[in-house]
Amino acid sequence: MGVSRLDVFYRRLLLSKLFIGGWGKPEDLKRIFEFRKIIADREKCRSLVPKDYPVYINKTETHADCYIHDGVFISPLEHFVPGILPTESVKARFQFIVPKRWQGNRPVCIHLAGTGDHFFWRRRTLMARPMVKEAGMASLLLENPYYGYRKPKDQLRSCLKNVSDLFVMGGALILESSVLLHWLESEGYSPVGMTGISMGGYMSSLAVTNWPKPIPLIPCLSWSTASSVFTTGVLSKAVNWSELEKQYAINSVYEEEIIELLEYCGTDSFKMAQEIVKHSSGGLNSLEHLLDQPREVSVGCYTRKAENRPPLWIGEDVAGSQMNKILEVDSTKTFEPVPRGFQAKKSVIGKKADPDKMGRPTLHSESISFMKGVMDECTHMANFSVPVDTSLIIVVQAKEDAYVPRTGVLSLQEIWPGCEVRYLKGGHISAYLFKQNVFRQAIYDAFDRFSLKYPHLL
Repeated sequence: MGVSRLDVFYRRLLLSKLFIGGWGKPEDLKRIFEFRKIIADREKCRSLVPKDYPVYINKTETHADCYIHDGVFISPLEHFVPGILPTESVKARFQFIVPKRWQGNRPVCIHLAGTGDHFFWRRRTLMARPMVKEAGMASLLLENPYYGYRKPKDQLRSCLKNVSDLFVMGGALILESSVLLHWLESEGYSPVGMTGISMGGYMSSLAVTNWPKPIPLIPCLSWSTASSVFTTGVLSKAVNWSELEKQYAINSVYEEEIIELLEYCGTDSFKMAQEIVKHSSGGLNSLEHLLDQPREVSVGCYTRKAENRPPLWIGEDVAGSQMNKILEVDSTKTFEPVPRGFQAKKSVIGKKADPDKMGRPTLHSESISFMKGVMDECTHMANFSVPVDTSLIIVVQAKEDAYVPRTGVLSLQEIWPGCEVRYLKGGHISAYLFKQNVFRQAIYDAFDRFSLKYPHLL
C-alpha cells in the first residue's frame, strides 16, 4: 500500500522543527523510564490513583442542548515523579460537555488531544457537540500537558522541545485519565470509554491498558508504537536530527547507560535490530533500510501480563495553598516518588566523546536506532498490560497513512487479540479532515458493544 500524497505535501508546508532541545536531560529520561515500569503493569498500580482524588468544576455554561463544565485538578504525576512536569503543565484542565437530556444511560467518552490540538474548541466542535446531537452522549475533553493552557513559555506552538517531553506527556495522561475515569464513575456516569485521534489515539490506548475494568476504546489514526512515526514516517523529516546526533555523540550516557534501561524486546524492537545489524555486512547504515522492510512479526520474547457517590466539586480555581491539600494521598501506598536526583549505574553527565565521533558515518543511523529504542520503551503497546476486554476496542486506521507507518512493527491485532481494525481509504490528513463521522460511529459501536456485553455494569 502506498502513502498519501496529501500527507507528504501537508508535512512540507510545516516548517517548524521537533525536539530542538534534543533528547532531554538524561536524568529525566531515567526517571520516566523507571516510572514506566510501574504504570505499564496494571496489577502493580491498581491503587496508584485514589478513587476520591479531588476534581474541581470551576465554571458552567448553559447552551441550547448541553452544559459545558470547566474543570481542573493537579496531575498525579507531580506527586510520583516530582518536578518532571513543567510548572505550566502541573494543573490539568478539562471541559465536560453534558447533554441536557439523556437517552437512557449516561455514557461519557473521554477524548485525548492529537498533535496540535490546543485548548478544546477543535474536539468540542468536531466531535463532542455532534455526539450530543447524534447519540445523547457526553464528552470529556482533557487538555494534554505541553498544550494550550499547559504549554511551557519556551515552547514554540506544538513542537515539543525535548524527546523526553513526549514520554512525560504520556505518563501524565495515563494517570490523569485514571483520575477522570474514577471521578466519572463516582458521579454515576456509565458506560465510560476513551478515544483520541493521531497522538490522542496513542495516549488513550496507553491509558486504557492501565484501567482495571472493561472499557470501550476507539483509537483513531494511531497504531502499536510511536517509534515509526519519528523514524520512518513523514514526521521524521521534522525532527531536529542534527541536535540529537550532536548530543548523542558528545554525551556517552545515552549509549552507555540509557540503552541499558530499555526493556521491550519483541521482534520489532530496537534491541533485536541491534543484533541483526551487528551480523550484517551493511553495519548500522542498514538500519534505516531495515526499518522500511515489510516482514512477518510476532510478539517474540515479550510476555504480556494478564489481566456512596461524593458530590460534584464546585469550587474556586486550584492554586497556591490548595495544591498541597490536593496532592495528599493515602500514606499506606507502596509506591514512592521517583526522586529528582534518580540516577542509574554511572553518572548522569557521562564521559565526553572524542570530537572525531561527531563525524563518524554511522552517527545518523545510531541516532535513529536510539530514537526507536526510547520511543518503543514508552509508547509500544506490547510494553504495557493488555486491556481487560479487547473485544471493546475498535481501531480506525487510514490505509495510506504516511504519518503512522505500519510496516515493520507489530500490528495491534497481534498485541491485542480480539480487537477490531477498520480501514479508511486515503491518508492521515484526509481522514482527519473528512472522516470525523466515521470516528464517531466507531465510538457508538464500541459503546453499544459494552452495553450488550456488560448490562450489569450500566
